[in-house]
Parts: sequence; C-alpha cells; structure tokens
Amino acid sequence: MELSAFPALNASLNATCAALLLTGWVLIKTGRREAHRWAMVAAFLCSAVFLACYLWYHFHAGSVRFQKTGPIRTVYFTILLTHTVLATAVLPVILRTLFLAAKGRFEEHRRWARWAFPIWLYVSVTGVTVYWMLYRL
Repeated sequence: MELSAFPALNASLNATCAALLLTGWVLIKTGRREAHRWAMVAAFLCSAVFLACYLWYHFHAGSVRFQKTGPIRTVYFTILLTHTVLATAVLPVILRTLFLAAKGRFEEHRRWARWAFPIWLYVSVTGVTVYWMLYRL
C-alpha cells in the first residue's frame, strides 16, 4: 500500500468508527443488547486499526504541516488540539467502559459510557475533519 493512501484510510476508519458508535447507540436505545455489543466491539477494533495505521504512517511520513493562513488556521489548530487531547484522554475511559460491559457490570458500564460515548464520537468525527482540512481543503 502506498504511503500516500494512509491519510484517506485513516479518515475512513474514523468515519466507520463514528458510524458504528452511532449504530451502537441506536441499538442499545432500542433494547438490542447483543447487536449493540458487536457494534461497539467493531468500533473499538476500527479505532485500534486506525491507531496502528496512524502511527505507522507518521513514523514513515513524519508530520504534515497545515499550509493555510488566516482564521481557518486558528479553527484547524483548535480542532486539532481538542481532538488530540481528548483522543489521548478517552482511551482509558473506553477501556474501562468495555471492561465493565465484559464483566456484566452494566450499571457501572452505563455511567462510564455516558462519558466515553460522546468523547469517542467527537474524536472520531474530528479525526475526519482534521483529515479534510489538512488534505482536501
């Protein structure tokens, strides 16, 4: 696979993760626990594959500079900063939430998921946004 294909692949993995998170949310709200479980496992696997691809890409390509100037530059770096900080912070929250579900501790799982879900979704959506702004804008 060409190195230049990785940014689009990474954005696709983020978009897929976001779709799976929303699907999982709808499934649990409609009482479909087993389907919810599989959607969330798939979202986690998508995120794990994303992380591996992201690290591999940046190990080989280095950092990519944002070239635009003016107010869009401030918008980009604001999104990038919140995305990066929350992506780092949410991982232990996601792992704890998944652990609680796996142990059948669903009341605790729900409390943790109330934080994990919106942050994880934000990180996934802003990952696509960062890609779009950096490579397509």
